[in-house]
Amino acid sequence: MSQQILPAVAAAIFNNKGEVLLQRRKDVDQWCVISGHVEFGETVEQAILREIKEETDTDAQITRFIGVYSSPESQTYHYTGRTVQYITTYFEAHLNGCIATGFSNNETHELRFFKPDEIPGEMALINKNWLTDALDNNNTVFLR
Repeated sequence: MSQQILPAVAAAIFNNKGEVLLQRRKDVDQWCVISGHVEFGETVEQAILREIKEETDTDAQITRFIGVYSSPESQTYHYTGRTVQYITTYFEAHLNGCIATGFSNNETHELRFFKPDEIPGEMALINKNWLTDALDNNNTVFLR
């Protein structure tokens, strides 16, 4: 079985009610923040803006760098024939427009904003501090 370390990006996106955007991913049929891989030749900033556009069909802007997540406990995924540990750069971003009602595509089954105390239980593997870190208003940079 092969083992890899790959760069990834993720974003916490809030609306004006303080609700966080989650994506029900088609690949695992679980909720998650917008996230994805960094492609060759792009920066982490370019990668997260591309992922947001791909997964919501909406442009965005980065508003804050939250931190870097590399803990094997939350960043290791087991696939058929390989195991990947992602080094994830986590941002807060703001959508520049509205998501089309009922939007879905080959990666996104559903998009929905949730109140922080009503996050669904069926979350994809993610660092346990993802929400509290995103809600931190002290401009702390997290290394987890």
